[in-house]
Amino acid sequence: MFDFSTPIDRHGTWCTQWDYTGDRFGVSDLLPFTISDMDFATAPVVLQALEKRLAHGVLGYSRWQHEDFLGAIRHWYAQRFNCAIDTDMAVYGPSVIYMVAQLIRIWSQPGEGIVVHTPAYDAFYKTILGNQRQLLACPLQRHNGDWMCDMAHLEALLARPSTKILLLCSPHNPTGKVWSRAELDTMAELCERHQVRVISDEIHMDMTWGDARHTPWSEAGRTPWALLTSASKSFNIPALTGAYGFISDAASRDAYFLQLKSRDGLSSPAVLAVAAHIAAYRDGQPWLDALRAYLSDNLQYVADTLNRAFPVLNWQPPQSTYLAWIDLRPLNVDDQALQQVLIDEEKVAIMPGFTYGEEGRGFLRLNVGCPRSKVELGVEKLISALNKLTIHAQ
Repeated sequence: MFDFSTPIDRHGTWCTQWDYTGDRFGVSDLLPFTISDMDFATAPVVLQALEKRLAHGVLGYSRWQHEDFLGAIRHWYAQRFNCAIDTDMAVYGPSVIYMVAQLIRIWSQPGEGIVVHTPAYDAFYKTILGNQRQLLACPLQRHNGDWMCDMAHLEALLARPSTKILLLCSPHNPTGKVWSRAELDTMAELCERHQVRVISDEIHMDMTWGDARHTPWSEAGRTPWALLTSASKSFNIPALTGAYGFISDAASRDAYFLQLKSRDGLSSPAVLAVAAHIAAYRDGQPWLDALRAYLSDNLQYVADTLNRAFPVLNWQPPQSTYLAWIDLRPLNVDDQALQQVLIDEEKVAIMPGFTYGEEGRGFLRLNVGCPRSKVELGVEKLISALNKLTIHAQ
């Protein structure tokens, strides 16, 4: 019913991933597999809703606190997660990271600690350090094919008197880990024990594969918490700038709205983002399910092709996200040398693992949110680069 295989030319559309590779990689006109947006047009129902809203012609100030928007969110959580979300706790903002930054300022002071599972989404590092907070790393460990949190180490970090927040990424970017309900309950208990608040970034919540199931933090939270998310990843609409979330206690919601409206002057949402969320959450499920199947097949293609070329890797698709977090350490290739070959000789841009912290060294993050033909070309070029380096090393 939906076409994900026909490429769409994004050149010349002010596209971060395609038109501005030179900003991060130093070279323009690379084939990009970089930031987490997709090369697919959004769902037809979303496009139709946007066209209808534009046809009205008036793009004045708008609101999000109405049943059309909040009811669509409740419907989505009930259908996708079997969860009765309380939209009385709802908040809105231009992006998830903006909302994270606001809550960091509300719930902590400069110099205080924020715990993050590493490797971590690079914006986490920037937001924590940019707000003069201390980043406390809790490295994930690979065990029997899954990424695991050392709960004893996590508790030691949470127990520090200066620790105020656990900044959770659920599902986790870049590893693709989906936290089990038992893991979430354990973290919630530890945070309650040490009176640490939780900010849960759940922007990848719809992108889980196989038997993995996402559990919203609202189902586990005990101490004051915030769950922040958007349809932007799932429906590829980040350029519309819109996110929403839930803050569990009224005092923190009031403080958030005070900063949003009075300090930052953001009193009206982007009306096209509101319209897109309503359409996506009311009628976008068939498109999303077809997309998820396509992305899952893309990830399996990466696994099959890489493992044929380098059996020692034995790489397996992640539990979530369309971001292949590839462990290249068994090949013993140098990160910088690999980037040089990928950029200068293969003409591709693939995110180096060290972008996501020290624990990411030896990894690559390959975005497969694109037609299969592009994935095939990217994997071919990656294998070519790895062959050049491993043959040279021998």
